[in-house]
Amino acid sequence: MNSNEITILKKIVDDSDRLIAPSFQFIFCYFSFFVKLSDISVILENFKFKEITMVNKVAWITGAGSGIGEASAIKLSEEGFIVVLSGRTKEALNTVASKCKGQASVKPLDVSNSEDVKGVFQNIISDYGRIDVLVASAGLNTKNRNWHNVSEEDFDQVIKIDLNGVFYTNRLVLEKMKEQREGLIINISSWAGKYVTTLTGPAYTAAKHGVNALTEGINMEAGHFGVRACAICPGEVATPILDKRPIPVSKEDKEKMVQPEDCAETVAFLAKLPPRVCINEITISPTWNRLYIAGLTDQIPKK
Repeated sequence: MNSNEITILKKIVDDSDRLIAPSFQFIFCYFSFFVKLSDISVILENFKFKEITMVNKVAWITGAGSGIGEASAIKLSEEGFIVVLSGRTKEALNTVASKCKGQASVKPLDVSNSEDVKGVFQNIISDYGRIDVLVASAGLNTKNRNWHNVSEEDFDQVIKIDLNGVFYTNRLVLEKMKEQREGLIINISSWAGKYVTTLTGPAYTAAKHGVNALTEGINMEAGHFGVRACAICPGEVATPILDKRPIPVSKEDKEKMVQPEDCAETVAFLAKLPPRVCINEITISPTWNRLYIAGLTDQIPKK
């Protein structure tokens, strides 16, 4: 096999990231006319191609317009997934889609509106026929968040988006994944889903505790259908949600925090695990953890 033939083979297989398995098999048949199968095996190993199982799988990411959702969408697209981006701001989603590799579609929605969620879900199934991974990343918090100043309106808003939104997306995707006999649900929870802290306030803390409970309930009720669920519980992450803090976070502190790309790497790690493996929960926090440092309850009145 000469160098030109090797170059041609590499180019075609590189371009095959988006091909379905039969097309991939055609490549083997075509080149078997002038190269031994053992040679192809060596070439594939040397070039370290992506697993064919990642190609043409569909990932739906909510909260994809910024932060962890944005970084996860970009990372999953790099891994070969078709990504569907949802969030409230179409312009932000279009910007993220332009950063994705391969096929990315934009489907705006408000996760707190169950009819919006249902409509987008049905649209995805109509377009692609399946959902292999859901990353439920939509979430927010309010500036006035503690017992002494949180309003009923703000409390309800946090619960509707951070908890109800997860339930609405999870419920629909879960039934489709049970029908598929496989699927992975990744719910972006929080450190506040494991530990009560005044830093995040009662609404956010209650919502994220609920997310963790919903996630484990899926594993208990749907694991025998081949469905897996994981709650990722990050400590402080340098995302736009920090701008809602009662006390501003310095640029220096943000640089020491977990970054959205770190969480995206965790999402991709989960997505690439064999279907037989379920990681129920992951806690990820900064090495320099401000939650272990005094002074994070300064927004609480002392008198």
